Amino acid sequence: MSEKLTKIDIITAPGKFEELKNALDGIGITGMTVSNVLGCGMQKGHKEYYRGTTVDINLLPKIKVEIVVCDVPVESVVETAKKVLHTGKIGDGKIFVYDVQNVIRISSEDEGRAALQYND
Repeated sequence: MSEKLTKIDIITAPGKFEELKNALDGIGITGMTVSNVLGCGMQKGHKEYYRGTTVDINLLPKIKVEIVVCDVPVESVVETAKKVLHTGKIGDGKIFVYDVQNVIRISSEDEGRAALQYND
């Protein structure tokens, strides 16, 4: 396995997901794992009122998009996500980039780049 595999995690507000998914599809990203997650960063949550008492809500609903790329340049994915998600306000999200050691498709036992390709 000589191809470089990279995992990109994008965490952002749920309302931006469809726009992000469409933009990623436009650059050739079709495979992704999407999770509803809870988290907080600099926002540190917000306050809500429950039965007249102030309650701190520390964890906010977010969407986590996980992508492993080989053929599509990492910079394209990052720039596309930044372009779609950037408002300049706290809460736009985070992008994490990791090196991936290997990918194995369980059904065919393909490894590396081959495990990411779907041949008809």
